[in-house]
Amino acid sequence: MSSALLSNKERAVSFLKQVADGEVRDAYQTYISSGFSHHNPYFRGDKDSLMRAMEEDASKNPHKALEVHRVIEEKDFVVVHSHIKQNPEDTGVAVVHMMRFENGKIIELWDIGQPIPEDTPNENGAF
Repeated sequence: MSSALLSNKERAVSFLKQVADGEVRDAYQTYISSGFSHHNPYFRGDKDSLMRAMEEDASKNPHKALEVHRVIEEKDFVVVHSHIKQNPEDTGVAVVHMMRFENGKIIELWDIGQPIPEDTPNENGAF
């Protein structure tokens, strides 16, 4: 399906799935605006720095898995709550991606992650 026919929720999920599948450059070409900026404190705030970091991570973790649990859309903002595992044995990280869209493209991105412990007293789990 053409990305022009997708909702912003669908675009956000498709972007994250492509990145998790190692299709980082294609995901950026399809879903990221030329004026993109992000707020991840571990990398420079520009588009290319984050894309290179994602490509490097994809090459180091070819068996990465993304499981989306919730997606919320309000106007031009989309929030995706997901479980990312770098490999099948990994307990993973609970991640919240917040994306602001402009003209059907991601123009701004925030991400927050919380490692999932093997043992937790919380019977409700992370999801």
